[in-house]
Amino acid sequence: MPATRTNGERIVGVGAMCVSNTGERLVAHALGSCLGVAVFDPVARVGGLLHVPLPASTDDRERSRGRPLEYVDTGVPALFRDCYRLGASKARLRVAVAGGASAGDATADGFQIGKRNLIMLRKLLWKNGILIHAHDVGGTRVWRTLSLDLATGRVWLRTPDREGEL
Repeated sequence: MPATRTNGERIVGVGAMCVSNTGERLVAHALGSCLGVAVFDPVARVGGLLHVPLPASTDDRERSRGRPLEYVDTGVPALFRDCYRLGASKARLRVAVAGGASAGDATADGFQIGKRNLIMLRKLLWKNGILIHAHDVGGTRVWRTLSLDLATGRVWLRTPDREGEL
């Protein structure tokens, strides 16, 4: 699913991403167990945002072939590749992440999707020598909105009790 335009912003829905060098604002709403992964190269002025709900494409290979952006292990590499195509450099990329929440106790969240998403992301980034520069992840906060302003590279986080730069 592509990102949609609303009120001058690009809304990045679940299982979608947007990569751009046009200075627009990208927004991922309702991050619970899903991850919002924002990347930005301040020199090339290229960035992107991925809203990814599931950790591993190997959990459902048939589905993942048609929907690679729904999985951390296939969506995150796609995000980085598309940024590189627009001129971003791995060495300059700044990464911000939000989401990965748990629904509550272990019985309420038996699949632990949020935790598994975070583990998969950290493994993937670690294997590729990429650091996370800012994050608001985990816990039981099941409502976060992450936005990336491609004109400035600033990443914003909004929750029911907080709004500010991440």
